[in-house]
Amino acid sequence: MKMKLVGGDSAGVVTAFYMCSDKGAAPDRDEVDIEFLGNRSGQPYIIQTNVYKGGVGNREMRHSLWFDPTADFHTYSFLWNTHHLVFFVDKVAIRVFKNGEGGETYFPSDKPMYLFSSIWNADDWATRGGLEKTDWTQSPFISSYKDFAADHWWDQYPAWSLSAAQAQDAAWVRRNLVVYDYCTDLQRFPSMPPECSLRDEQ
Repeated sequence: MKMKLVGGDSAGVVTAFYMCSDKGAAPDRDEVDIEFLGNRSGQPYIIQTNVYKGGVGNREMRHSLWFDPTADFHTYSFLWNTHHLVFFVDKVAIRVFKNGEGGETYFPSDKPMYLFSSIWNADDWATRGGLEKTDWTQSPFISSYKDFAADHWWDQYPAWSLSAAQAQDAAWVRRNLVVYDYCTDLQRFPSMPPECSLRDEQ
């Protein structure tokens, strides 16, 4: 999906592009999220990704971006197959969520997914943990979407792992753009979630 985000003061506003296995977000849903957390004017946008399995999420990562997402359209995409779930920004892999072996893996099931886009008020948490509230005098808040496409090469062998160039890009993102990673949040997870150990294999 190509998206252009709310410009100016968008604190408290979340623009989302996501997949969900249930139209009504049922308690046992699987879900894969790309969310953009609005900002106070002059501050950077944050992209948040999250994964739900059986209604359980709390797998958030947050990244800064290397461009202004309000100035022009950029491409945001998912690659989801039985081996991994990859989040891309302009074809750069910003996050790889691997599928482990056996029944303990935390990975979306093979439930079919619906595709959604939305823009909504989340000023109780979205900007600086809810400290920055939505300034409704700045409304309307407009995000634009275009050129959605779905490809069906997703489970062919070349898509089972990152290419050497993609892995290099992903390593650069990990070193430079990660703002928050649930795998390193010992307050929320005193014991590291099991899927976090799979990252060393990518």
